[in-house]
Amino acid sequence: MVRFLSSPWAEEFNAALEGAAIPGPDPDAGLAAVDGTFTVVQEVRGAPDGDVRVILRVVDGSLRLQLEHPTDGGGGGAEDPPADVTILISYDDAVAMSKGELAVAEALSAGRIRVRGDLSVLVAAQKMLMAARSTTRDLIASTTY
Repeated sequence: MVRFLSSPWAEEFNAALEGAAIPGPDPDAGLAAVDGTFTVVQEVRGAPDGDVRVILRVVDGSLRLQLEHPTDGGGGGAEDPPADVTILISYDDAVAMSKGELAVAEALSAGRIRVRGDLSVLVAAQKMLMAARSTTRDLIASTTY
């Protein structure tokens, strides 16, 4: 069992998606997402090991997750592409979204998350993650929160 938003969890997430066929963004996804290359950052507050940045990079339909812990001095390198959209979220809400108990649209309308950037990217990323859910099902089942 791996703990949600830990480095081993991110490694297992990436391994589960390796080679998986995930549909790219819809043609009407918006300018920032339509070419299939974009970056979504979740700034998660109040995680067990402190705040964490979850960086989801999508390149030509391939998803890759990276974690950064601001207290470790990680993140924000000049070589990193800028985020197309940034989400500010509590750890509890991130857990609920991971478990499928809270939808992004519900969290947005309730004011539980804040978003900066292109919302069309957020929608495209969410659709891709939902399509990948079958490949990450075992990981989700074995994750501790």
